[in-house]
Amino acid sequence: MANSNGGIVGVDNPAVVQPEVITTFNSTGTLTTAPYTTEVEYLVVAGGGGGGSYFMGGGGGAGGFRTATGNPVAGGSPYPVVVGGGGAGRASPTSPTVPGIGTKGSDSVLGTPSPITSEGGGYGNSGGSPGGFGQDGGPGGSGGGAGTSVPGHTNNPVNGTASGGTGVPGQGNAGGTANVPFPGYDATIGGAGGGGAGAVGGSSTASPPTTPLTNIIASPGGAGTASSITGSSVTYAGGGGGGARAGSSEPGGAGGAGGGGAGADNAANATAGTANLGGGGGGGSDYGSNGAAGGSGVVIVKEPQGEYVGSGIWDMNSVYDAVKQGNWSN
Repeated sequence: MANSNGGIVGVDNPAVVQPEVITTFNSTGTLTTAPYTTEVEYLVVAGGGGGGSYFMGGGGGAGGFRTATGNPVAGGSPYPVVVGGGGAGRASPTSPTVPGIGTKGSDSVLGTPSPITSEGGGYGNSGGSPGGFGQDGGPGGSGGGAGTSVPGHTNNPVNGTASGGTGVPGQGNAGGTANVPFPGYDATIGGAGGGGAGAVGGSSTASPPTTPLTNIIASPGGAGTASSITGSSVTYAGGGGGGARAGSSEPGGAGGAGGGGAGADNAANATAGTANLGGGGGGGSDYGSNGAAGGSGVVIVKEPQGEYVGSGIWDMNSVYDAVKQGNWSN
C-alpha cells in the first residue's frame, strides 16, 4: 500500500513541483515544453534593419518586439522557433543616382499553437536615387530612418521632405523624417534615426537659409524596451542612428538603447546593431562610408513553476468544486 498518495490503494504517484524553465534561442531551433506546462511567457524580437548609405543614410529600424504571458501550449510538446537575422547594411554607392538602400531584417517566430511573429526592422534609406531626393525609410517592426535630401541639387523639390518608415502597432515605432524645405540651400543635414521598440527615431530638419544650420548633427535611433523575462532587466530593439552630414566634423547619430548601431561620421563607418538584441544598423555618411547591418533577434520562453503537478492528483479545492458541480465520479 502506498502512502505518498494519501494512503489510497494503488500505484505510488507522488506529487511533484515542476520547476520554472527559461529557454533562450539565439538561433533557430525547437522548443520542447516540460511535461506539465500548459502556458508560457514569451519574448520574441526580430532582426533589425540595415542602415542606408551616401547622402547621409538613415538608420535601420529595430526588429519587432513582442512579449506577453499566458500563451497556451501542451506539455511535453515540440514547437518550432525561428530567430530572424539582421538586414544587411548598404555599401556606399559610387554615384548619387545609385540607390543606397539598406535591407529589411528577418522575422522571428515562436510557433506555438497560437503562433507569435515579430516583423523584421525596416531598412534605412539614402538621399541618392533618383538623384538628390531624400528617400523614405522602409516599414517594419520599427521603421527605418529617412535619407537626407540634398537641398542644393537641381532636382530637389520645393518641399524636400522624406518620411520615416512605419512601425507595426504593438511591436515598434516609426523611423525619423528628414526635412529640407528650402530649395537651393547649399547645405545638408544628417540622416534620420531608425525607430525603436520604445520610441520613434530622431528626425533631422534644416534651418532657414537666413540663419546658421542648427540641426546638422545626425539624429539618434529610437530607444528600445526593457524586459526582465530572464530575471535581469535587458533592453532590446533600439533603432540605428543616422549618418553624419557630409563634409562636417559632427558625429553620427547615436544608436538607440537596446542594441542600436551608431551612424557614421566622416572618419569611420557606421556600427552594426547588436546581435540577439534586434537593434537597427547605423546609417552611412559620404562616399566610401557604408551603412551597417542590423542585429539578429532572439526568442526567450519562460515556463512557470507548477504547483504539485502529476497525473491523478487534485488539490482539495478542485475536488470540492467538482463535487459541488456534480462532475466528480466515484
